[in-house]
Amino acid sequence: MDPVLRATARVLPVSPVGECLLLLDQDPGRPGELRWGTIGGALDPGEDHVAAALRELREETGVVVPAQALVGPFHRDRRHFTYDGRAFIGDSTFFALHLEREVSITFEHLEPGEVGNVMEARWWTPQGVAADGRLVAPDLPEIMSAAIDAARGAAPA
Repeated sequence: MDPVLRATARVLPVSPVGECLLLLDQDPGRPGELRWGTIGGALDPGEDHVAAALRELREETGVVVPAQALVGPFHRDRRHFTYDGRAFIGDSTFFALHLEREVSITFEHLEPGEVGNVMEARWWTPQGVAADGRLVAPDLPEIMSAAIDAARGAAPA
């Protein structure tokens, strides 16, 4: 079967000290294989990238911010991946966001398919997550560095 094209919006919150908030999750098709990745997911029908980024941020962390708080998009990519045994082509648009480390994170708004598959939220430096090695994509540290640069180039909202 051909891969399904999946447009996604991704958010990388950036702390004042240059860390990014990542989520530790697993693909339900490969339980126990934990990996750090960005906040975000597929666009709903009729939704633009900004609206999807804000919705995913709320669903996956409980954090609510206005649209003008997003910086970017600062990065786009397209890559093949599998999730729960299905093949996709992810067309991802990335936004940065200034966020204080002390913000309260909750998983109370996760979608049913995410419950039990999103395990933890943690602030990471690009170097720290690279050393950890559990990356959703090998270029995650570079994307994090680009988010930090984008956030530092924009005034906090």
